[in-house]
Amino acid sequence: MGLINKLFGGSSEPKEEKILPWIPLSQLGQLDAIHKKSRTKTQVVFKHSTRCGISKMVMNQFVDAYALTENDLDLYFLDLLNYRDVSNEVGYKFQVMHQSPQIIVIKNGTVVAHASHGAINEVDLKSFV
Repeated sequence: MGLINKLFGGSSEPKEEKILPWIPLSQLGQLDAIHKKSRTKTQVVFKHSTRCGISKMVMNQFVDAYALTENDLDLYFLDLLNYRDVSNEVGYKFQVMHQSPQIIVIKNGTVVAHASHGAINEVDLKSFV
């Protein structure tokens, strides 16, 4: 029975939850700070829809694969349903069409990468540190 449990995920051992160094993005004023801070440290915005199953799946994959620290870059989490005005302004300020889920990488005041849906997990964040 042990082999079947391992193959099909029936492990009785609880999986340790991975915690990322998320910074909540909830105010419009934070966008100017992100722009300014990007001159010295890479800034990443992860836009997430809390009601979308695809967004949840992509976020879980992102969290599992994430291997950086707060020393490498600043990682912002935007709940776009609760902060729709902030989500809209991200698109205007950084000239990226809205998608969900979406990741936006800002360096030196410019968007250097962005992706949505499954392509999020193909973005090599280490290359922008």
